[in-house]
Amino acid sequence: MRELVASIEGEYRRYQKLGEAALAQLRDDELDRADGAADNAPSAIVRHMAGNFVSRFTDFTTSDGEKPDRDRESEFDAPHESRAELLARWEHGWSVLFAALAPLTDADLARTVTIRTVPLRVHEALHRSLSHAAYHVGQIVYAAKQRRGDAWQSLSIPRGGSSAYNAAPVHEKPPGGRA
Repeated sequence: MRELVASIEGEYRRYQKLGEAALAQLRDDELDRADGAADNAPSAIVRHMAGNFVSRFTDFTTSDGEKPDRDRESEFDAPHESRAELLARWEHGWSVLFAALAPLTDADLARTVTIRTVPLRVHEALHRSLSHAAYHVGQIVYAAKQRRGDAWQSLSIPRGGSSAYNAAPVHEKPPGGRA
């Protein structure tokens, strides 16, 4: 059975699409712009998420999730990538994640993995990773919305649109199409 794993995977896919929709609204010059010295540009968040996914989910069940060759600090350095290179990095991170999820069943959720030598059940590691992804996708969406201002196209229910949406809630269908 794979109901729980499929549900988690569906949420990851939802956040992937949300991040991609926000990134698509940014101009190239906005990808690398941080609001302040302590803030991360959307491109830095993309590099960090991709680096995290590759580290955590390469050999997910057989090696520590913090790989020795990962240079986490460099993920936040000033960018030197085109939009195409950045999006290829983004896609690679997600593809490593989804490849690791593909063989998992609900029975695997009780297995143990390690992250930075700390043992976690697979379900704990997945929930931790999913919330990490949601947090950072939220940062990308917020940054994109701030940069686009009035040109921003809502990625959810726009202000003033609740009644119309509630009459036809097209985005409420669960993953896998079951009602």
